[in-house]
Amino acid sequence: MTVENGERRTGSRVLAVLPYAVMAVVAAVDLTAGPGVGFLPLVSLGPAFAGLVGGWRRTAVVGLTASVLCVGLGFYDGLFDSRRGLTALLSVAGVTAAGLVAAVMRQRREAELASVRSIAEVAQRVLLRPVPRGAGPLRIAVSYTSAVAEARIGGDLYEVVTSPAGVRIIVGDVQGKGLEAVESAAVVLGAFREAAHDEPDLPAVGERVERALNRHLSGERFVTAVLAEIGDGPQATLLNFGHPAPLLVRPDGTVTFAAPPERALPLGLTLHGAAAPAPYEVPFTPGDQLLFYTDGVTEARDAADRFYPLDERAAALLKDPDPEAALRAVREDLVEHVEGPLHDDAAMLLVRYRERRLSAQ
Repeated sequence: MTVENGERRTGSRVLAVLPYAVMAVVAAVDLTAGPGVGFLPLVSLGPAFAGLVGGWRRTAVVGLTASVLCVGLGFYDGLFDSRRGLTALLSVAGVTAAGLVAAVMRQRREAELASVRSIAEVAQRVLLRPVPRGAGPLRIAVSYTSAVAEARIGGDLYEVVTSPAGVRIIVGDVQGKGLEAVESAAVVLGAFREAAHDEPDLPAVGERVERALNRHLSGERFVTAVLAEIGDGPQATLLNFGHPAPLLVRPDGTVTFAAPPERALPLGLTLHGAAAPAPYEVPFTPGDQLLFYTDGVTEARDAADRFYPLDERAAALLKDPDPEAALRAVREDLVEHVEGPLHDDAAMLLVRYRERRLSAQ
């Protein structure tokens, strides 16, 4: 972030001096080459560049400077004895007027975009609320990157709820993008938050989310999701609706996929006659970590069209005792792999089981 901010400040300074630098170069060339070459109208490049990158006040100042420079050079070259001097001055005035209009319109669009991004950020905070950093022996961290950089919100979803049965988790991915995907994500999260507190087991939570989503969806839209319940026992119960299997990271560096015994259809498609997924258990003891993610992570490709090898890089989660820092390192590695902006939303949720500490004898 520090490097990016420094590059932006450097770029802003370059753009700020560019109109004046262009006018200085034109003036120097005009004085060197003489009036016969006809460089004087190029002074209008100053207000043209100012209108593209600056505000209307700055554009007006640059335009006034260009007009004064044009008049001075015109008299020096003796161009006002003919129409050439007046033509050059009219060119500067016309370009300045066009630059002012462009600057005003651009500032209005920027203000509208800033408002849209602010609203989207508020909507995201309501939809994807901050997850608890800890719940009993569990430590939790989350990372979310939207492919829609302007809106900072997409169709991936996650939630962590502490219920009487234990900590219940959902991570999912809505088919499609845009507002429809956001609406579907809101339905799933709303239903899960209610059901996670009320229902006695994970299949009942899944059925309730399924019913809520089927009332909302139309056509063949669907949501892949994995639900988890972590109680007092030495295992985690998972319920997978066609979602990528979470990664189980052991303290010794072993990484395995917590895959279901059988694949199941995503949420929203079980009404087509397919059976609901069956819950299954995976060992989850002190020192273990479960990494939930969406396909925007594993399907991210580099310049050579190679997928991101999450299972090979997940062992890096053991390098930092802070789960948030460990997950941040994986996200930075993902961005470095892609070498640019992600093409799909990417969410990761890490659940770390604290290691037991022996009491002093």
